[in-house]
Formats: sequence, C-alpha cells, structure tokens
Amino acid sequence: MALLGSDMDHEKTSDWMATSIGVNPVIVRNMTGMLRRAGLVRTHRGVAGAHASKPLSEITLLEVFKAVEAESEIFSIHPRPSGDCPIGCHIKVTLEHAFGGAQTAMEEQLARVTMEDILRDLRAARRLPAAVGT
Repeated sequence: MALLGSDMDHEKTSDWMATSIGVNPVIVRNMTGMLRRAGLVRTHRGVAGAHASKPLSEITLLEVFKAVEAESEIFSIHPRPSGDCPIGCHIKVTLEHAFGGAQTAMEEQLARVTMEDILRDLRAARRLPAAVGT
C-alpha cells in the first residue's frame, strides 16, 4: 500500500513492486487481489498497475491487515487439546482471555494509523517525494 501511495516515477506494476519488496511478483499479485477484494485497491484487467481506491488518509492499517491476513487473529490456539488433561481442557478458554486483550489492543492501534501516516513517516525517514493527493 505504501508503494501504491508513493509518487515515484514508476507504473505500480507487480514486477516493480516485487523488486522493491524483494519477493516474487506472484506474491504481489495475490496480495493486490486481496486488497482489491477488500475495496482498498483498484486494478483493471489487462492493464498493468494498481492504485489506491480511496485517499490514503481513509485507509487504516487495520483495514490492510484484515484484507491480507486470512486469520486476522494474531495468536492461534490449538483447536483440540485433550479433554482428559486438566490443563488441556481449560487452556483454550484461558488463553483466549489473555490473547483477546492483546488482539483488541493491536486492532485499536492499527485503526488509529492511516496509510497517509505511514507515507509521511517514510518520507521523513527516506525523503520520498510527496504523494499525489496527500
């Protein structure tokens, strides 16, 4: 999303983004598809490139996280511990209580940060050119 919001002199293709990120372009295309299905990115079939579908000030990190994470829970708990074990039969509810607070805190923090905030911090750190429309 940060690359899509930047005003660098490149068409925002999956190949270009993959080079910048250091991954295979297929991964970028898959992530772009997830962001598109969440309504965060616009693409056009047969046309290279992607664009943010709304102003970066309206896209939060929580929206991005939920768009690209199949399981938006940061902690996973084994679903079938032994019911015969005095620890196993209670571990799930005990951990859900402890992890639930951490999950809530993370989501609240991500909801407060926009992609515009991220780009502003990147520009300050790397002196990137100003993005269009920010």
